[in-house]
Amino acid sequence: MGEQKKVFIKTYGCQMNVYDSQRMEDVLKPLGYAATDGPDDADMVILNTCHIREKASEKVFSELGRLRKIKKARDGEDMIIAVAGCVAQAEGAEIVKRAPYVDMVFGPQTYHNLPEMVAKAHRAGNVGSRGILNTEFPEEDKFDHLPAPSKPEGYTAFLSIQEGCDKFCTYCVVPYTRGAEFSRPAAQVMKEARQLVDQGVLELTLLGQNVNAYHGDDGRGSEWTLGRLIRELADIDGLKRIRYTTSYPAEVDQDLIDAHRDVPKLMPYLHLPVQSGSNRVLAAMNRNHTRDEYLRVIDDLKTARPDLALSSDFIVGFPGENDRDFEDSLDIIRQVGFIQAYSFVYSARPGTPAAVMDLQVDKVVANERLQILQKLLNDTQTEFNQDCIDKTFPILLERIGRNEGQLVGRSPYMQPVHVEAPVEMIGQIRDLKIVSARPNSLGAELIIK
Repeated sequence: MGEQKKVFIKTYGCQMNVYDSQRMEDVLKPLGYAATDGPDDADMVILNTCHIREKASEKVFSELGRLRKIKKARDGEDMIIAVAGCVAQAEGAEIVKRAPYVDMVFGPQTYHNLPEMVAKAHRAGNVGSRGILNTEFPEEDKFDHLPAPSKPEGYTAFLSIQEGCDKFCTYCVVPYTRGAEFSRPAAQVMKEARQLVDQGVLELTLLGQNVNAYHGDDGRGSEWTLGRLIRELADIDGLKRIRYTTSYPAEVDQDLIDAHRDVPKLMPYLHLPVQSGSNRVLAAMNRNHTRDEYLRVIDDLKTARPDLALSSDFIVGFPGENDRDFEDSLDIIRQVGFIQAYSFVYSARPGTPAAVMDLQVDKVVANERLQILQKLLNDTQTEFNQDCIDKTFPILLERIGRNEGQLVGRSPYMQPVHVEAPVEMIGQIRDLKIVSARPNSLGAELIIK
């Protein structure tokens, strides 16, 4: 393999980026690269970027400035600096122009070409002198060219099954940075799932920008839905839990609802972003569903799986949002009782239709609304956690806790759970009685049989 080299990958943003960073490590391993915890001793640093939030690119340039100083202090040693992910895809040419010391810039669909890019960077003294830009959407499926996944560090793993988005919500850059919707072939997904389970994974989270738009080729002229895929995955011996994220409300079909009813391994927790409770704002966002349609989907899901709980996303201060629209968002939170949510003040992303809409909401007003909305969300989360006391849940024990004799696990609802238990129980799913609740975690006791 040659001399051992070190790579540091800094990951921003979504779970898809976490998955991509892990797979970049897999691609680089045959080249002699092993992961390291920071940039100071790294032979290669990759910033795997996210373009969703405001000032995302400026944060990247700020980090690049710090890396430039580290590279300069290395006194002539080769140090490859790379920018990957969605900022690279959206602003690759600008990165090459503003930061010519960056050696490689590549988008989310091209990291399977890393060996070729690294070789090119080293060729003829290329490191630090000319940026390699690779942000095309290739015709080939990158997943066909990726090696088998490395053994995960724990008992849970992400599995990317769908990428891209065709929905074009007016605030979102994903269709421009991740490309059109693409579903991995069913056999390819099943193979990777079995590999992960063989390596000790007990819980898989299926990933996609619109994961429930999955329609994977079954190799026989037909397609699997997400519901079908979940049923097939549930038959893998050793796989104990299945999750999926992120879902698009308008594409929750009956097959998926039935899977929640029929598949015990499918966890009773669903992240289903609504973004706003106002029909007027939903229409302006081009979300393709109304609040009543969203609530009907939830009713159908809870009929199928009565213990189901939900989390969501909210954008506050979208262009044109008035007090009544905001109250509609608060009302839908009260109706659903989300147990967790991500909420943000709207930030204009260049190139999106919403960025040039009239009636941009004053930032002070938007921030005041955000505080009100987040307090309500915190209250509903706290109430759910309190309601868990005296209930018994199967908890996947994952790691040693901060306190002596303590283990930390995850409930079916993704809450961290702390319990005094022997270290030998790590990697087991044990029924625990919940005895205490904090805003963001639960305390439990072992059930002695």
